[in-house]
Amino acid sequence: MARSALTTTAATFTATAALLLTVCGGGGDDASSDDIKGAGTGASSSAPSATASSATPPGVERPVIKLPSSFQLTFQDWTSSDARQQAVLNDAKEELRAGYAAIIANDPDSEAVAFYDTDSGRSQSKKWIKSYTDKNVTVIGKLPVFDPKVTVLDGGTTASLGYCTDESEAYTKHRKTGKVEGNPADMDPEVYYLVTLRKSSQGVWQNASVRSERGECAK
Repeated sequence: MARSALTTTAATFTATAALLLTVCGGGGDDASSDDIKGAGTGASSSAPSATASSATPPGVERPVIKLPSSFQLTFQDWTSSDARQQAVLNDAKEELRAGYAAIIANDPDSEAVAFYDTDSGRSQSKKWIKSYTDKNVTVIGKLPVFDPKVTVLDGGTTASLGYCTDESEAYTKHRKTGKVEGNPADMDPEVYYLVTLRKSSQGVWQNASVRSERGECAK
């Protein structure tokens, strides 16, 4: 279950938010490692959850993103006393939720993902989502997203966001066979992400690129 992992030597990886889990094949023994992105506030009830960013500029209608209780995406300490940093956190969270919602809905062309991505980010996001949908798998379990650090740059038009995820209880599930798989036992479950976001003309912080590295979260 995941988006493609980046190595320490990789430069920028154009994509949207991310989670790194082993995406297992949609039929035989085919399996590959891909980063999962998408995100949301954790839904612990049996009913789907829906949230929208609280920092919506006037006149901007943001998509409503729903995640089922079978996949709980939780954001720990996802707050800042700085209003600009909080706006970045709000939009980054929704972009991550949108990506996971697209995987679960089997929808690589998700309009919600497009809303929170730049053109380059959208291209990679679609590739990432299709790494699941093409294998006929979805995501289940729990994925904590934590330790966010935001820096706003270029006079407030670009931002850098670093955060970690813990895939210990996150899995892929084959839609037809019901087979559930997670990361290998010897794989570090924590993944560090560094995301570049750009502020759109509407005031929406959109994902432009993301770099990820497994096992690099602060202990």
